[in-house]
Amino acid sequence: MPNEYSAVPPLPPAQSGPAVGQSGMQSVVPPASDTGPRRYRCPGCGASLEYNPVGGVLKCPYCGRTEVIPDSGASVDERSYEAYLQPSAAQMSLLAANALEVTCQGCGAKTVFEPPEVAGRCPFCGVPIVAQPITADPLVTPSGVLPFHVSQQQAQTSIRTWISRLWFAPNALKEQAQPTAMQGVYLPFWTYDSQTTSFYRGERGEHYYETETYTETDSNGKQVTKTRQVQKTRWYPCSGRVARWFDDVLIAGTTSLQRNRLDALDPWDLPALKPYTPEFLAGFKAQRYQVSLQDGFTLAKDVMGRQIRTDVTHDIGGDEQRIHDIQTSYSGVSFKHILLPVWLSAYRYQNKVFQVMVNARTGEVQGDRPYSAWKIFFAVLLAAAVLFGLYLAFGQGH
Repeated sequence: MPNEYSAVPPLPPAQSGPAVGQSGMQSVVPPASDTGPRRYRCPGCGASLEYNPVGGVLKCPYCGRTEVIPDSGASVDERSYEAYLQPSAAQMSLLAANALEVTCQGCGAKTVFEPPEVAGRCPFCGVPIVAQPITADPLVTPSGVLPFHVSQQQAQTSIRTWISRLWFAPNALKEQAQPTAMQGVYLPFWTYDSQTTSFYRGERGEHYYETETYTETDSNGKQVTKTRQVQKTRWYPCSGRVARWFDDVLIAGTTSLQRNRLDALDPWDLPALKPYTPEFLAGFKAQRYQVSLQDGFTLAKDVMGRQIRTDVTHDIGGDEQRIHDIQTSYSGVSFKHILLPVWLSAYRYQNKVFQVMVNARTGEVQGDRPYSAWKIFFAVLLAAAVLFGLYLAFGQGH
């Protein structure tokens, strides 16, 4: 079900002459129109405004002037999954009217940026990008965007703190880790809603106890007969039906980052989503989705399936459960294509590259890291010594 959010209509670009961006390519800024490229000029000095996570405004990086992004009260709407399986031209668009796309020769990631922003280094692997940018292909229009909230300086501080707290890291890591330039990137995600109805077959196990006789040797070497209660299980066939409504099952639309790392960046404050508008991308890059709408729903079914299996287990009841089959139908499926903010960086240590990402809403850090084999060895040795000491103490007391 759609929730109401604030809309952010684009600011009209100033009517001025050509400007040269950081890339050296000339970007012509025509009068405001619905079809021309969008540039957000500083009314004070004429430089390009960028979205500033601190304050949520457009800010000039040169004179510091800020411009408030207007609020029009639109909503971030759910879209019919069936209607978008074969999207029409009207359902496709660019992230921005003058968006350019470049492919990294190192990892193959496709990154979209808006002039005067330049490709520079790949935000995913840190390799310098030398390929010429091309006009970006249309994609399913994003429904919403979660704007950056954590600044670049705050993200850098979070990474330094994260590195300093790593267990079993080499002692030289803090001094030798040389992070590449941190880049703010909007990553593509899908969210799926669905009503599910599942029919299952299985067995319910109920425990009961029987008395068992056994013999053992006592401390005097004599055979002693004893009894004990032994748990056994009776199984009964069962079948039934469970239903559940799933809301905003979140699936990453990128394959350039490890899925477990992205999952660990949760939670995302999705209620703060804003209707998509290019202003939020000013000064940042965005990645086009690599996971299609259909493939994303297949992954969402896996996520739903784990919860459905839990529901079936509870519905079977008893002391133990065996599930033989579950058949699930999906109805009322809807989706959103959204962009979530991440700060990406990579650092080198002993000629290896380690990737780090920061949730640009919460500051949560996830990433790759090296381990010290010696620290792990001595930790295992210490643990073994402690266990051996406990064994000796227990043996003497016995």
